[in-house]
Amino acid sequence: MQLNKLAFGIAVGTMTAMGTLPAIANAADTYSWKMVTSWPKNFPGVGQGPERLARLVDEMSDGRLKIKVYGAGQLVPGFEVLDTVSSGTAQIGHSASYYWKGKSPEAQFFAAVPFGMTAQEMNAWLHYGGGLELWNEVYDKFGVEVMAGGSSGVQMGGWFNKEINSVADLDGLKMRMPGLGGDVMQQMGVATVSMPGGEIFTSLQSGAIDATEWIGPYNDLAFGLYQAAKYYYYPGWHEPTVTFEAIVNDEAMAELPDDLKAILRSAVRDVNQDMLDEYTARNNDALETLINEHKVELRRYPQDVLDKARELSQGVVKKLGDSNELAGRIYESYTTFEGKVEKWHEVSEQAYLNARNPEGIK
Repeated sequence: MQLNKLAFGIAVGTMTAMGTLPAIANAADTYSWKMVTSWPKNFPGVGQGPERLARLVDEMSDGRLKIKVYGAGQLVPGFEVLDTVSSGTAQIGHSASYYWKGKSPEAQFFAAVPFGMTAQEMNAWLHYGGGLELWNEVYDKFGVEVMAGGSSGVQMGGWFNKEINSVADLDGLKMRMPGLGGDVMQQMGVATVSMPGGEIFTSLQSGAIDATEWIGPYNDLAFGLYQAAKYYYYPGWHEPTVTFEAIVNDEAMAELPDDLKAILRSAVRDVNQDMLDEYTARNNDALETLINEHKVELRRYPQDVLDKARELSQGVVKKLGDSNELAGRIYESYTTFEGKVEKWHEVSEQAYLNARNPEGIK
């Protein structure tokens, strides 16, 4: 009996020394994380995604990894998420990469590209076309790992205090629009600003801005933007989707045993798809409420606005791609993949939608 115990002890000691027992050694350890976000606490869609992530991780890990979610401004302002996770003050964050254009301009490729890829196409590029590897290369200097943490789908064009009948009507307006779309709008005479979602309504209502884009009907209804502007424009050429991000501090991730790492990554992947599902399910009902109950005037952008925006977008995106070596590789990867997926969608999604509704929606 003593000999068997001795043999077992020697075996365990050997395996521990060889690093083959980390999961057993850490199986009882628990971890408490903070998650900072750029969204109002529990805000529909994008704000509830982090809450779902925290619940999933808790359930899947049997309580071994608990994440407390903070809305924008509760622990840090919404635009300080990256810095907070990079420093380790919070272990995980949820935001959108175009908010960091001042720190890393090429990060904008992974949030939204005007007239670029849709949510379905972006997810394919990120997970099967090398996009996620490039995104993590961008974020290496911040000491974080990034994962796709949700998609908005095609957004709306924005809310305006006056009707837009031509490109000339945009000149002199002050509009909340971040990212590359904001750069395009600037070239059409718009003074663009970037601000967290929680500041949009008061800025629009007070006249500090003349127009804004946010996400889409589901979120715009929740913010009450119909109370501050009358005209609601589509399509959201500037953001054919926004891919939101989950960022994790590298040191915090390294401390987790392998099973918790897998649980966290699987939960993020779940939330990434679930958020798009929810927006797809909720947006039309919210749009009907805006039109029928709140008398919002739905308008399609004039063709000359769309044509000009498309023309300018090509130059804006190419300029970013030319800005440095890494941006150039991202641009090449993005545009090459987009060209391939466009060819497939021409005979699949686009062809089917045209066949389903040859005369458009009645």
